[in-house]
Amino acid sequence: MDDLTFLAYRRPALPTGDYSVTVAQDLSSVAPATAVPATRYTATRTFSVASDRFTLPPGTVRSVFPPDGGLGEHSAVLPHAVLSRATLPWERAASPGEGAPPWLALLVFSGDEQPRPATVTVGTLATGGAHIPAPGPERAQHADDPVQVIDVPRALLASILPSAADLARLAHVRRGADDTAVVIASRPPAPGVSSTAHLVSVEGRYGADGFGLGPDAPGALVRLVTLASWRFSCLSAEHTFPYLARSLAHDGRPFTLPDSGEPAADAFLRQGYVAVPHLLRQGGTTASWYRGPFATGATGSDARFGVRTADELLRYHPAAGMLDLSYAAAWQLGRLLTLQHPTVARSVAAWKRRRAMDEGRDDPAGHPLDVPALDTAMPADVADFLAGLAALRGVPYRYLVPDERLLPPESVRFLRLDPQWTAHLLDGATSVGRVTRADADRDRRRPVPVDTAPVTGVLIRSDLVPGYPNLIVDGYATTGDTEPLDPLRRETLSPTVLLCLFRGVLGRLDLRQPPQEQHFGIEPTGAGRFRKTLRTASGGPGAALEPLAFGPSGTVPVGSLAAAMATALGVGPTAVDAAVFARQMIETADRVTFLRY
Repeated sequence: MDDLTFLAYRRPALPTGDYSVTVAQDLSSVAPATAVPATRYTATRTFSVASDRFTLPPGTVRSVFPPDGGLGEHSAVLPHAVLSRATLPWERAASPGEGAPPWLALLVFSGDEQPRPATVTVGTLATGGAHIPAPGPERAQHADDPVQVIDVPRALLASILPSAADLARLAHVRRGADDTAVVIASRPPAPGVSSTAHLVSVEGRYGADGFGLGPDAPGALVRLVTLASWRFSCLSAEHTFPYLARSLAHDGRPFTLPDSGEPAADAFLRQGYVAVPHLLRQGGTTASWYRGPFATGATGSDARFGVRTADELLRYHPAAGMLDLSYAAAWQLGRLLTLQHPTVARSVAAWKRRRAMDEGRDDPAGHPLDVPALDTAMPADVADFLAGLAALRGVPYRYLVPDERLLPPESVRFLRLDPQWTAHLLDGATSVGRVTRADADRDRRRPVPVDTAPVTGVLIRSDLVPGYPNLIVDGYATTGDTEPLDPLRRETLSPTVLLCLFRGVLGRLDLRQPPQEQHFGIEPTGAGRFRKTLRTASGGPGAALEPLAFGPSGTVPVGSLAAAMATALGVGPTAVDAAVFARQMIETADRVTFLRY
C-alpha cells in the first residue's frame, strides 16, 4: 500500500458515558365500543458506553517511529504512534464541550528528563505528592485496577505540553487497507542521547486556561497516566535506514571468496567453492571443494540420480587433485532431514512400497475379477515436505554459507539457485527405502519431479535486519518493471542475515520501509530555528516556509507552523486541520535500489 488518505478525525457514534432510553406508549379509546381509560405506559433502560481509559489492550499500538530500541539520527523527526482503533483518540476528550480535542498526547523526554514509570491503582491514583485530579468513577473500572503513571516536574511539563488547539492537529486518521489513528509528538528528540516517548492520557485535564498543572511550588510534580511508551536513541546517521541500505553496495562482490593466487584453486573459488575438511568413509581425512545451493555462474549437469550412497556423487578433479563433494553433501543432507521427521520418513517408505507393488503386478486385464488400482500418488505430507526443501527450508546455515567470508558484515549478495543441487537434495530425501539395485533402478525410472524454472535471490547481512524488522524487499526482472517477481521464500536465518528467493531472474532489488514507517519531519536550519518544505496537490515538493523558531524545550510551535502553512497554501487558518497538517508534515519512506549487472 503506497497511497494514503488523511482524515482530521473519526469520532465514535456515541461518546463514552452512561445513557438511558425511555419508551412511552399512550393507550386511549379508539371507538365508543372500546372505551378505556387514558393510560400512559413507560419503560426506562440504562446502558453505558465504555472505552479504554487507564490501560490499552495488547496490539492497540500497531507501530511506532522511531522504532523501539532504534539507533539513528532522529533529531529532525517528530515521533508518532499508530493505533489500530481509528476512533481511540476521540473516544474521550481533553476538555469539556462539543468538538473537544482528543484525550491522547505523545510526549518526548530526552536524556536526564526521562521519568521513571510507576504502577499504582485507580483508587490511589490521586494520592501522593504529584498533582492529578481524582478520576470520576465509571462502571467498568474498579479501585484496585492497576495504572501506570509518570511523575513529571511541573516546569518541564509546562514547556513541552501542546496546547488544546495543538492537540487537535496532532492526531489524525490514516486510511489505507484499513483505518488507523496516528498521534504525533510536537517535540523532536534531542541529538546524542536516548529518549523515551510516552503516550499519555490528558482526559479532562484542559480548561479555559490550558492544562491544569496544579500548585506552582518548588519541586512540584504533575502525574500523568502513561498508556504506552518506547525508547530509542538519537546517535548518528550511520544507524539510519538510508545509510545502512546504501552501505550494502560498498562491497559489491559476487558470492565468492577472493582469489588465492593459485590458478588451480582460483578456478574453483570464482565459482563459489570453499575448501572444507572432509572425513572419508574409510576413516581418512582430506580437504575437498564444497559449494552450496547458491551459484554465481554456470553449473554443470550431474544426472546421477537414484544413487544408494552419497559417495556415488563425489567428483574427482585430477588437475586440482581434490574431490568435489557438493552434490554428495546435498544428497546426504536430504536423507538426514527426512529421517529427522519420522512421520515423513514412514510416508516416503510406504509410498515407495506401493509404487514397487504397482510395477510388479500382472496385467489386470487377464484377471476374472476387478483388481483395484493402487494409490501411487505422492502423499500430501511428503509433497509439502519436498516443496519446503526445494525452497531450502530446513537446510542448515552452514550448508548455505559454508564460509563467513562469503557474506561479510554489511553486505548483500545476489544469488542463483543451482537446480542440480536442489535435485540431489530431493533425491536424497526420497532415498529412504532404497536398498537394492532394483530399488535404485525403480527410482531412476520414476524420479521425483523437480521444478527447473530459474530461482534467484539475495542474502543480506546487516544491522538493517534486526533494526528494521518490517523491511520490504521487492525483486524485479528488469530495471523498468513495475510488477515484482513472485517471492518464493523470505526468512531471517540469523539475527542479522536475511534470505529472499524469487521465482525468475532477479535484475533489480528494492529495499524500502513499509508505509507505517513513514514519519513526520522538520528541517532544522541551526540557531534554534527550523523550516518545512510543503507538498503540492500532486504530491511533489512545493514552497519552503520561512524558518520558524523552536518553542520552549525544543518543541515545534504547531499553531505558528499551521498558520504559516495556511498562508503559503492560500487558505484560511482553520483549513489546516489535522489531515492537512499530517499531509504536509509526512516524509515518505526511503527506498534504496540495487541493480544486478
